[in-house]
Amino acid sequence: QVQLVESGGGLVQAGGSLRLSCAGTGIIFRINAMGWYRQAPGKQRELVAAISSGGSTTYADSVKGRFTISGDNAKNTVYLQMNSLKAEDTAVYYCHAEFRYGLDSWGLGTQVTVSS
Repeated sequence: QVQLVESGGGLVQAGGSLRLSCAGTGIIFRINAMGWYRQAPGKQRELVAAISSGGSTTYADSVKGRFTISGDNAKNTVYLQMNSLKAEDTAVYYCHAEFRYGLDSWGLGTQVTVSS
């Protein structure tokens, strides 16, 4: 059974940094891409950043220049370095993986709270 386990969330002051990690286990299909989504209270879940197995990256406009996504294909792991955090970055951050054959999986989420 595929599991994506996130870690690294927490409480940080505005302007600070956090690094999220997501490790996948039980994966038997090739991963096409991994990414991070977030959902703030009362808002829809949105893409924050994604990285393909080939290393191509995509970022939401709101995080460009502040967040960096990276991955380790051999470990089925993806990271999100978040710098210059703002109060509006407060949300639950979810790890997502896209597999071959159109399958995907979600982590349970990790809370990121930025105090102003």
